[in-house]
Amino acid sequence: MQAELPRVIATYVAASNDYDPDTIAACFTPDAVVRDEGHERRGTAEIAAWRDEVTRKYRPRTVVTEVREEDGRTIVTGQVSGDFPGSPVALRYAFTLADGKIARLDIGNAA
Repeated sequence: MQAELPRVIATYVAASNDYDPDTIAACFTPDAVVRDEGHERRGTAEIAAWRDEVTRKYRPRTVVTEVREEDGRTIVTGQVSGDFPGSPVALRYAFTLADGKIARLDIGNAA
């Protein structure tokens, strides 16, 4: 049985697809960490800058295809399309939540 998408993650995905940086930043704890493309961003200011860069470069849109719980994290697989070579691709998002917000997000290939 597939797990239900937690509210903050659903909000993050919707805001990402709507290119809404303020709502995206509000999904994270003040000291959150995002790891994407081999780089870590720490804190909401760096995370907001990362999302702005990703949006400008790739214009990504994500369709969630699977949700499961694993080792205290919510693992979301999504089909991501945008302005990048190989689009669409399947990506794996590993969310760690704390106090109803995203404390850590690790993004990588779903394979």
